[in-house]
Amino acid sequence: MLPVMKHLLLACVAILPGSAVAKDGFIDLFNGSNLAGWHNVNGAPDTWSVKDGVIHCTGRPVCALRTLKRYENFIMELEWRHLKPGGNAGIFIWASSLAAPGQPFLRAVEVQVLDHAYGKSDWFTTHGDVFPIHGSRMKPFGRHRGMRSFPSEERSKGSPEWNHYRIECNGGTLRLHVNGKEVSGGSDCDWRRGYIGLESEGSPVEFRNIRLKELPAGDAGEEFSAPPEEGFSTLYSGTSLEGWRAQGKWQAAGWQLRCKGGGSLWSEKDFGAGELVIDTKAGKGEEVGVILRGVEGTGIRWQSTGKWQRTRIEITGREVILRDAEGMEQGRVALDAADPPSGIIALKATADATFANIYFHPGR
Repeated sequence: MLPVMKHLLLACVAILPGSAVAKDGFIDLFNGSNLAGWHNVNGAPDTWSVKDGVIHCTGRPVCALRTLKRYENFIMELEWRHLKPGGNAGIFIWASSLAAPGQPFLRAVEVQVLDHAYGKSDWFTTHGDVFPIHGSRMKPFGRHRGMRSFPSEERSKGSPEWNHYRIECNGGTLRLHVNGKEVSGGSDCDWRRGYIGLESEGSPVEFRNIRLKELPAGDAGEEFSAPPEEGFSTLYSGTSLEGWRAQGKWQAAGWQLRCKGGGSLWSEKDFGAGELVIDTKAGKGEEVGVILRGVEGTGIRWQSTGKWQRTRIEITGREVILRDAEGMEQGRVALDAADPPSGIIALKATADATFANIYFHPGR
């Protein structure tokens, strides 16, 4: 517990006003040495690292790195470059703390980071598109398709050159400047307060000189804010089954964890009281679930809708409470007083099933 508290304290000190605040009011969101102040949401331990004073991303799995703090009104500047032609990444603004249900991405307004070799389309450009994803909304500026704002000029540089972004966010309006000039954005954004994230999407990319200046707070309130869900850690790296023992045919398939024909996937680590968040997708009516405390008959299961669904499982000393993605209670299961207070857990499927976004928050 003490090492974690120390880490969080250092992260906070790194971004407090008065500690490395420049004359223009900007602070460094990235200290150039380590990832203090940032949280690996759903990636492998080596997806995000610091090399030669930059944040280096392998691109695998598809995932996100986000700030520990939520922001509302601010100006952010940063530089990015793709290390291979055709690279794809992004910057998440006003983002969720966890990945969106059934997705590897955060709910956010995305500022596209795309290399020219990716190609051209009527649906996207490689010069700084801005668009809401997975529940967010935005009224786009200028030329657009749906809620996607296309840039007014082509100003981005191709791999491996560095590009400069200035992202101005104020009162639910986002404006993107690419290499010195405003090109795209939108207004009436929902959410308009949340985390800032960097996206990994299949190809190595680097970020540096990440600076932020907070502006006076507005009236976003909780209605227009990403929920502050801190303390969750991912239990699946997206690149291997490390930390798990399989019974049946299980495959690490990027951000998805697939089971063929049914089976159990047991953790190597013990878990006690806390909250599990799990996304599942199986055939309609098929059962999936979680076994708790190493006891085959102890746990909770539910029927799949045939689509991605998020299940939140609160584990206390006496019972397990099942909730949906919105937190609405779906059922309870009493725990046997004779069961140990903690133990290994297992993901359970009776047929083909896919799991994703497996998070755990230890009980307080």
